[in-house]
Amino acid sequence: MNFTIKSLLLIFRFLENINTFILRIGRQLAWIAILLMVIVIIIQVFFRYVLNNALPWPDEVARFLMLWMTGLIAPSAYRWGGFVSIDMLERFLPKILANLLIFIILLISLAVLFIGFEMGLKHINAGWIFSSSSIKIPFSLIGGKTEAMKLAWMYMSLPIGIFLLILVNIELILRNILSITSKIDLPLDKDKEKLEA
Repeated sequence: MNFTIKSLLLIFRFLENINTFILRIGRQLAWIAILLMVIVIIIQVFFRYVLNNALPWPDEVARFLMLWMTGLIAPSAYRWGGFVSIDMLERFLPKILANLLIFIILLISLAVLFIGFEMGLKHINAGWIFSSSSIKIPFSLIGGKTEAMKLAWMYMSLPIGIFLLILVNIELILRNILSITSKIDLPLDKDKEKLEA
């Protein structure tokens, strides 16, 4: 194994370990967000249909939680191949050509993710201008006054989720390069293997 391959493998292992750690935390936060979202929706259903008095905040809180849940779980789904894909051509091609096709698609995906990340950052800047119409933060409990939550806190889920997708995409590109150049068959993410067991 030459120096270049060893260096790529070292970078790949480092990024793989970072992604594994971050995505584990992201998955835990995502299931907490979906649990809270279900609780908020049940509260809204109870107040609207049992007490006939709809609350103003549950819809927006549920949307907030859904956006964060999506931003935190999407990178794990991407890493595990959980997104919808058309892979008929890849299956019919010889392995080296299939890997080259995947490499090109990953590079295109990386370019799109960088554009999305830039757009997400711009969206956050606009979010500091606008406040939520129904989510209020009770700073009055600590001596301040109650203030509406800035929408930027909701919008942050987009660039953070895309940044994590970029890290995963780079890992997948390195995995693909190592597969093409050195014929190393790298095992799948250990967390996925545990879930499938």
